[in-house]
Amino acid sequence: MWPSTNREDVKSLILLIGGFRKFYADCFPLIVNKEVTEYQWNGYLENPEEWTEAEYYGDTVELESISPLDFVSIVDIRYKDKTICSKVLWGIPNANGSNSWFHNCPFRIDLLNYAARDDDSESEVTLTVSDGLPPITSMEKERKDGKLWKELRDGLRLSWIVVNRKVKQAANLASWSPLGGQRHWPTDKDFVIRFGSVLPAKDILPCQVVECILIMKFRVVNTEGEGVETTLKLTELSMQLEDMEGAHVNGRNSLLILKEALSCRRSKNYSEVLESCRLYSKVQSELKEEKMRNESRIDRLCILSGIAAFVTFWYYIL
Repeated sequence: MWPSTNREDVKSLILLIGGFRKFYADCFPLIVNKEVTEYQWNGYLENPEEWTEAEYYGDTVELESISPLDFVSIVDIRYKDKTICSKVLWGIPNANGSNSWFHNCPFRIDLLNYAARDDDSESEVTLTVSDGLPPITSMEKERKDGKLWKELRDGLRLSWIVVNRKVKQAANLASWSPLGGQRHWPTDKDFVIRFGSVLPAKDILPCQVVECILIMKFRVVNTEGEGVETTLKLTELSMQLEDMEGAHVNGRNSLLILKEALSCRRSKNYSEVLESCRLYSKVQSELKEEKMRNESRIDRLCILSGIAAFVTFWYYIL
């Protein structure tokens, strides 16, 4: 299931945090968060702008006990039960120093740029017809029938395990199967597949929960023709955290959220995991709709106030 754990340094890490049985018990079940609806009408929708900077950006005292170097990412990608990529990233890139820009900038890990590689031959990850991809005669045909897109969604599996060496905890932040994606974006030859989970952010952010978004992007480097093989190249594998309004969570709060995520509830029931993600999307949509309704009410109020002021002005003039 996790070929990356065959590495000697990862084996030593697993022994450090309690052995493989504990590692398996922590990382095989996926994260489930059923607290999504508990906050939604708890004042967050009304006046989120009234939160102070200290309330929104968290407790710096607790942050001092967390180091980006404590975290290790163990990542495996499979396509139709065949491992196509295994990466291990020690620490969080660009997070050196307690007062670095990392703490106030949007959190993001681009695994392909920073992950340790055993040799240069692993620097490119590709999928071909020999791996089970359907041949493509043209991108125009693929746009119409979506056969390649369907094969990618059905065949790809992602495991992104995060380990905190200091507290000796681990959890799988991926959804294993894709949660969604977008084909032919930003170009005709690009396919974006989204994985992730819903993480608790209680006492860290006013929205109380965030979405861990794991993005996998493939690009078609050539298409099927006379003697030409269809090849997809992995061009992006990244992690970022977003709050309910779609805003990126900064590095400081992301460290706190990742630490809390490693001890939150998990389940082996995959349908329960998916339901947790669907519930988050539903509440997020309701939040956006409520925000649009509030803005519409304010717009109408401004228009009516303007008309009233105009009528009142001319009433006294005439």
